[in-house]
This record gives sequence, C-alpha cells and structure tokens, in this order.
Amino acid sequence: MGGLNELFEAARAVRERAHAPYSRFKVGAAIRARSGRIHAGCNVENAAYPVGACAEGGAISAMVAGGDVAIAEILVLGWNDANPDAPGLTTPCGGCRQRIREFAAPSTPVHVAGPEGIRRSFTLEELLPASFGPENLEG
Repeated sequence: MGGLNELFEAARAVRERAHAPYSRFKVGAAIRARSGRIHAGCNVENAAYPVGACAEGGAISAMVAGGDVAIAEILVLGWNDANPDAPGLTTPCGGCRQRIREFAAPSTPVHVAGPEGIRRSFTLEELLPASFGPENLEG
C-alpha cells in the first residue's frame, strides 16, 4: 500500500474543491480503505448553517459508494487560509469521530495535517475513547 504522501496529496487536491463560503475554512479528508483504494471528500457548507457536510463524512460516503466498508487509515487536512501557519490541529469533530468509528477499529490511525504536512497522528481510540461501535449491536 502507498504511503502517507499519497493520502496527503488526495486530501490536498480535494480540499481545493471545498465549498466553504461562510467559514472560509476548507478541509479535505482522504481514507485508505482496507482494499488499498483511496477515497476523498471535502467540506460543503450550506446557507442554512450548520446544515453542511464535513470532509470526513464526504470521504466515508465516497468509500461506501465505491464498494469499500473498512477504513485502514484516514488523513484530515485543514487550515485557515488567512493564517496557514497557525499551529492548531484540525481533528475530526465529534460527529465525524463516530462516523469514522462505524467503519474503523479503535486502533485505526487518524492523521491530522496542515499545509506543511502531517502535524500529528492519533489512533481513533485516542480521539474517541471507550467508543460505542457496531460490535455493541451484534447479536
């Protein structure tokens, strides 16, 4: 399977297509599915704020539409264009952490990046400890 650079480039390319006229905070996300294929998504804002879509959710939808159902790793790329050197991390929001959990194990890597590259890597367990997942509903 390809390296993090492949995920970074996919997230960077899709981030440029984000629709963020209100926050002006563009985000791209790229998933490497267990199949090895990469699926990407960007945030899409809506005038009926906050009825938009997060980049991670878009990438998950693309993954499922593409026939994959398991996340091997995910990279989230976001920064404020007015201050690209700000040191903050663009981690997935709470809702997206749960969406990722639906298709990923607690040990799944979640990479957070800025324009210069990877800023930090977490496991999903670090971002969503003691999570509720599909196995909680298995009979």
